Amino acid sequence: MASGMDRQHQPPIDVDFIADLACPWCYVGLIRLDGARASRPHLTIRLRWWPFLLNPQMPAEGMDRASYLRAKFGGDANAKQIYSRIVEAGREDGIEFAFERMARTPNTVLAQRLVLNAESQDRGEDLIRVLFRALFQEGRDIGDPATLIELAGTAGLDPAAAEAFLQGPDQADEIMAAHRRAERLGVRGVPVFVVDREHAIAGAQPPEVLAGLLDVAASARRVTAAE
Repeated sequence: MASGMDRQHQPPIDVDFIADLACPWCYVGLIRLDGARASRPHLTIRLRWWPFLLNPQMPAEGMDRASYLRAKFGGDANAKQIYSRIVEAGREDGIEFAFERMARTPNTVLAQRLVLNAESQDRGEDLIRVLFRALFQEGRDIGDPATLIELAGTAGLDPAAAEAFLQGPDQADEIMAAHRRAERLGVRGVPVFVVDREHAIAGAQPPEVLAGLLDVAASARRVTAAE
């Protein structure tokens, strides 16, 4: 195991998190990654957001939740069955999903732009967590600019700066480019975790599986260093 001094001099292991903020399994995946990180305290992990759009044709204002579920799942019964499984999985990982509070399914382009901006201020992961919780546990519309500005403040960002950023076009192109790049790599559903740009796994995997992927990346680094 690496010493504390060794850890300080090792570059962080990058975990590119291909995800959409409107994806509940992505929230579960993030919390399970937390478990993997906690089990590997000798490794420094840097999470990086890789935007993906589950609903690239979503109207800018989002969609009424009931209409969205009927269109996507073909009926309320199917939707209820699918989401009950997510609720159960979330509860096992300490997430109390409250889908019944969601009045709208959001368009997440604005929110994902704000995440990329927050990453440049070392607040990206803070904002991701705030946005997931706001949508899936509080039922807030994270496609609404006013809501995003308030949540930016909750995540430690300057709300005025967030408002100015959202009013401009910055990083809108990056969202679509990242989405298309993921599709070219074969990504059709999220979450997907890409570790050190080399090792990838799809789905909200258990913490021990994700920890194993971190181990693979760390081992590959040791081999490279030895060579």
